[in-house]
Amino acid sequence: MTPENYRHICDLVKRESGLVLSEDKGYLLESRLMPVARKWQLADLDAVAAALRKDQNGGMTRDVVDAMTTNESFFFRDNKPFDQFRDVVLPKLLELSAGKRQIRIWSAACSNGQEPYSLAMILKEAGAKLAGWKIDIIATDLSREVLARAKSGLYSQFEVQRGLPVTLLVKYFKQEGERWQIDASIRSMVQFKEFNLLQPPRGFGVFDVVFCRNVLIYFEAQMKAQILGNVADVLAPHGVLYLGGAETVIGVSDRFAPMPNNRGVYELNRQPVKAVAVG
Repeated sequence: MTPENYRHICDLVKRESGLVLSEDKGYLLESRLMPVARKWQLADLDAVAAALRKDQNGGMTRDVVDAMTTNESFFFRDNKPFDQFRDVVLPKLLELSAGKRQIRIWSAACSNGQEPYSLAMILKEAGAKLAGWKIDIIATDLSREVLARAKSGLYSQFEVQRGLPVTLLVKYFKQEGERWQIDASIRSMVQFKEFNLLQPPRGFGVFDVVFCRNVLIYFEAQMKAQILGNVADVLAPHGVLYLGGAETVIGVSDRFAPMPNNRGVYELNRQPVKAVAVG
């Protein structure tokens, strides 16, 4: 692929999704976009770039952005955030929200749905503690393709073996041929919506918990601050934000402060100070 065409595709992906691709990511474009080239019956990535320049209805642009922004996920990823949610955050929410008896959770950049379904299973396991409570789990992603897959609740043997306890597999999944179907009672707890994190989350309401894990690492500092600002705007005063292990708000946004003794968890900053974004 010519340098000009490489830059054209990188600029398009950044403009549409915020994802920044450095000069050394040629292998990533090759692996992600050759299936798109085959779908559109194009010979190579130079042909893809040429077609993108003429893409008036946006169909190929969407396929390219979907391919480049689809990231790996698995059930109960890294374990500790989910244990902390169950053992620390959920009891706190049960106390603080006893009056309204409602909990609202946003799983941002949910990919194939393992994260929101993991949260749904935790809440389902809470049983009688949540009897009579209204639970809203909103899961969003930029890719229509992964959202459709997430809604189906169908996972391969490999996917259910990654992080999912056997007890929950037996309890909440049914084998369908070579795949596993998550129970309708869990699927019904999650609402999937197409959404670009660079846009203000208007109409989403207020959330008690936001999971935005392993997402910010793909963005430049200014876009990270923008996304964190959007999240802060829809987080309840008592709410918490979960980021990935390699992510932080420090030096990026003054809207949040680390939650004491809980790494990777953040609260709204009661006394914000001016932060200087760093790359």
